[in-house]
Amino acid sequence: MIRSAERTDRNGLKSVPERTILRQTGAVTEADGSFPERGVLYVCATPIGNLGDITLRVLETLKKVDLIAAEDTRNTLKLLNHFEISKPLTSYHEYNRYDKARELTEKLNRGQSIALVTDAGTPAISDPGEVLVRLCMEEGITVTPLPGPCAAVTALSASGAASGRFCFEGFLPSDKKERERVLAELGDETRTIIIYEAPHHLAGTLKELWECLGDRGLTVCRELTKLHEEFISLTLSEALEYYEEHSPRGEFVLVIQGKDPRKLAEERAEGLNSGSVSEHVEHYEAMGHDR
Repeated sequence: MIRSAERTDRNGLKSVPERTILRQTGAVTEADGSFPERGVLYVCATPIGNLGDITLRVLETLKKVDLIAAEDTRNTLKLLNHFEISKPLTSYHEYNRYDKARELTEKLNRGQSIALVTDAGTPAISDPGEVLVRLCMEEGITVTPLPGPCAAVTALSASGAASGRFCFEGFLPSDKKERERVLAELGDETRTIIIYEAPHHLAGTLKELWECLGDRGLTVCRELTKLHEEFISLTLSEALEYYEEHSPRGEFVLVIQGKDPRKLAEERAEGLNSGSVSEHVEHYEAMGHDR
């Protein structure tokens, strides 16, 4: 396994080295042969609404693993019961992800196989599962992805938006300063933007997007693959008016038109010809750049 200079985050977990990691597979032993064969972490995508979207490969894997690590064991138990699968479950979520990731990698190192699932969709995509996957890669544990449903791609595919290049933001940061920084960056984003949002935050987020991005085209995707699935194409200002009259319900994916590259080029050209040096410095500092 190739290693380079390693960095450690504030929770004591090493980040993935910049150089390529070659994962070790098969038997891993010390000189005395005391280590058993390592297990495999299976990253299993599960339905985002319609249970018929689960893959045969995921079902087969859930039946054969030793343990299933689930974001919410109650939700996953319903899924398992529907498909008549009986397996031990352990809770792995946002609030225990660092300690639990270490515990699960210890089990993997002892030879247990584990399936990682989230409440809905693909684990480790805007999801606490990324911590476990990163730690497994650091330790040379094999990670096998089982592709399937993903709300971002599902929304994009039916939105009619430009899909050759897109920017996935997941949920916007809750921290005010970080949120302002991200929104400022998105103001000049020319790619299609995909954002997740909960119903009780939708109106506020739409207002912030309208203020920072201008009145761009938008497709609001609601309750994907479920009974009340809905796609509404309009502008950000129209969306603000619409949800003043209609109470948001369900889970939302916002697919937002990127900024016109020609307009961006014109604005930048105008900006270079106006403003003082200090104003330019303040602008780029607000964008997150160092002096």
